[in-house]
Amino acid sequence: MRKIRLLAFTALLAGGTLLAQTSYKAEIEQWRKEREANLRKDNGWLSVAGLFWLKNGENRVGTATSDEIALPPQSAPARVGSFIFRNGKTVFTAESGVDVRVAGKPVRTLEMKPDVPGPADILTIGALSMFVIERGGRYAIRLRDNNSSIRKQFSGLHWFAVDETWRIRAKWVPYNPPKKIGVLDILGITEQAICPGYAAFTVAGKEYRLEPTEEDGQLFFVFRDLTAGKETYPSGRFLDAAAPRDGYVILDVNKAYNPPCAFTPYATCPLPLPQNRLQVRIPAGELVHHPPTPGK
Repeated sequence: MRKIRLLAFTALLAGGTLLAQTSYKAEIEQWRKEREANLRKDNGWLSVAGLFWLKNGENRVGTATSDEIALPPQSAPARVGSFIFRNGKTVFTAESGVDVRVAGKPVRTLEMKPDVPGPADILTIGALSMFVIERGGRYAIRLRDNNSSIRKQFSGLHWFAVDETWRIRAKWVPYNPPKKIGVLDILGITEQAICPGYAAFTVAGKEYRLEPTEEDGQLFFVFRDLTAGKETYPSGRFLDAAAPRDGYVILDVNKAYNPPCAFTPYATCPLPLPQNRLQVRIPAGELVHHPPTPGK
């Protein structure tokens, strides 16, 4: 009888473990579906179709070849209007008779707020939208096109198999006070950020560390490992994590994802800090994206 009870208890434990594993896999698969849906949605990263650095004075916008901000052919009038840029301020003036809107309301002239500190004013005309971004003291117009070929030809994301081994409970070591770091982006621009501490974890008996920045109460990691350039995006991947609790932080690398630069050449993605370039293979998360060959 005792042996029967022991076998039943063992079976119950095994069933509970299997249920937990199944539940975890379902959670990750749902997260991945939402990740792809956010990419595909209107005005998502797949719609980003241009980045135009503003020069002092007039920056004409439209589909005419003479326009400094060239919109996709047949997507808008030959002349939509102009962005006048001076001393860090951008004023848009619409061409007479052109229907340009902000928050659904027609606009003729507007001094546009950039994305930093944000939120940016967003101009819309048909399937297009434009707004000002600021990077390292430089200003540009970012263009989104919901009819972009990148969005239309997108065939979906690819991932490593879900493996709960890579849901890492890392030790959190805070910096007191938090330290300032310079974060280099893909354009060669360095932005200052705050690093609140580091996460320490072991793989195959060796300790590794990752330093994040803090955004809206959460941790944001940019890292690179030995899968980069082969199985994963060459410059590295992103990973979000909840704020530390009781001296630990959960690094769920099954949710590691590609930066926007993996999908569009018009993003300004941060690169991994030197200390976040890990000399270890981490086969978890999002695989490299291979865009379709032009014309196919």
